[in-house]
Amino acid sequence: MALWGGPPGLSVGCGRMRDVSENRFPEEPAELPEYAERVLGVAEMIPSGRVMTYGDVAEWLEEGGPRQVGRVMALYGGAVPWWRVVRADGALLSGHELRALAHYREEGTPLRPAGRAADDHVPRLDMARARWGGPEEGPAHGTDGGG
Repeated sequence: MALWGGPPGLSVGCGRMRDVSENRFPEEPAELPEYAERVLGVAEMIPSGRVMTYGDVAEWLEEGGPRQVGRVMALYGGAVPWWRVVRADGALLSGHELRALAHYREEGTPLRPAGRAADDHVPRLDMARARWGGPEEGPAHGTDGGG
């Protein structure tokens, strides 16, 4: 259900364009759901050059799961460093690979070269080195296999 009365799947202002074809703009954007605020707060805590998986974020919050976190990021993630919340396999976000890759290179996020079988020749994140375990771990790059 859309928060502002438009078709399902379109968000209020933070990450995606609203339905401009029908001029359905709210007078004022609706408040973010509390869970979305919490997810976005975690995304903002992730240090430059590090990542958390959708499942890591859900586990950290002790609520929801990877799909719920992914939905929040799809709807509202444009307001935070979205490229730091990723798939567990290290694949870059489909449709946003080049934008994400530019951020990863700028931040020094550990990457693995694309495999020979990769059609798109886009590298993946080196999850063992890039994964962040939360504030207690600190900002330095992990070397313990990503736990």
